[in-house]
Amino acid sequence: MPTSTFVHLTDRALIRVSGEEAHHFLQNLVTLDIDVVDQKGAGSAALLTPQGKIQFDFLIFKDADGYLLDTPKEIAADLLKRLTFYRLRAKVTLELLDEDTGVFASLGGTKLDAGTARIDVEDPRLAALGRRIIGSVSELSGGTTLLEDYDRHRIALGVPEGIKDYDYTDIFPHDADMDQLGGVSFQKGCYVGQEVVSRVHHRGTARKRFVLIESDTSLPEKATSIVAKDKSVGEIGSSTSLDGKFVGLALLRLDKVHQAIDNGSPIFCGDAVVTVSLPEWAGFGWPETSTAD
Repeated sequence: MPTSTFVHLTDRALIRVSGEEAHHFLQNLVTLDIDVVDQKGAGSAALLTPQGKIQFDFLIFKDADGYLLDTPKEIAADLLKRLTFYRLRAKVTLELLDEDTGVFASLGGTKLDAGTARIDVEDPRLAALGRRIIGSVSELSGGTTLLEDYDRHRIALGVPEGIKDYDYTDIFPHDADMDQLGGVSFQKGCYVGQEVVSRVHHRGTARKRFVLIESDTSLPEKATSIVAKDKSVGEIGSSTSLDGKFVGLALLRLDKVHQAIDNGSPIFCGDAVVTVSLPEWAGFGWPETSTAD
């Protein structure tokens, strides 16, 4: 991507969490240690179901006396409602910001001039994603490129996102690589769903991961099964075209895929033959192959 690529992420919305108990409120709810956000200015997190599955995902930014949650616009109202449910008597103010304040990405990592943006930080998931910027839509929208540019950049790097790649309440944080991308703390105290996530992590039982697939032919729509030896080994998330190839993210059973690769068995996504690779940033490798279902 060129260093000048600057994108208005029109599919994102912002929720502000403020008040004297804002830190404590979020610390007891989300997967990330909020102390990290206080220190670095940004973090990636999720709010889980009690069973440990991702109910909402978002980026968190430190903002004056509170925090901004950068989340998909499609589920922002639902997230606000869920946070309100958990608020009880906490001294916290929750508000969905209007669309005058927007979310932007500088894909080449270019920092804006001082004072131009409300927030301008490195994407907390992966430095290669560029910078995440919060500011006035009227002041920052000039010269931005298409949202598809951001998605192409994100997919090429192998970074999954909710709605685009997976449905909420369907998968665990490890499935979505959140443990690899700074979205889960294994040192802080309890939060909703923490026991399940901790058990998966410490037992090393995560069998499914989002990884990269590539094909010479176009890839089918999200949730299409990926098949090896006539058995499903996972499904595709989002995809794009890049440098004459078709690249996508897929949630796969790594042991099953590794077995197919070792056996020289072709792997299909719809009618497309695909190759599978791990993202460059992945701290996980190929597991031992398995014959279990």
